[in-house]
Amino acid sequence: MSTNVILVCLLVGTVNYLFRYLPLRIGARQKPGPKSGPLSRVLDSIGIASICALLVVSSTPEILRDQQKLLPSLAGFVLLALIFWRTKSIIIATLTGALVYGLVFKVMLLAAG
Repeated sequence: MSTNVILVCLLVGTVNYLFRYLPLRIGARQKPGPKSGPLSRVLDSIGIASICALLVVSSTPEILRDQQKLLPSLAGFVLLALIFWRTKSIIIATLTGALVYGLVFKVMLLAAG
């Protein structure tokens, strides 16, 4: 097994774990409400954790083949995380991240050609 595959697996596993662990840690400081228990926070974080894990796993081979795709992928991932953090909507965050990926990639192609 190649070192790259092991590193990607460790990275995806760590990020996935943090997406499940951090809401429990951060949410423990907030005052309790009707939907703020530990199970609720874990279930709320599963959507974004799944999207981010899929993003890393699917984009890593593309980035290794074509280094030009690193910047669009990072821009899409950062915006996905920021939009989800602000809106808590996985749909809006995913669509915005994909749109930004496409726009950055298109601008880079136009600038290079």
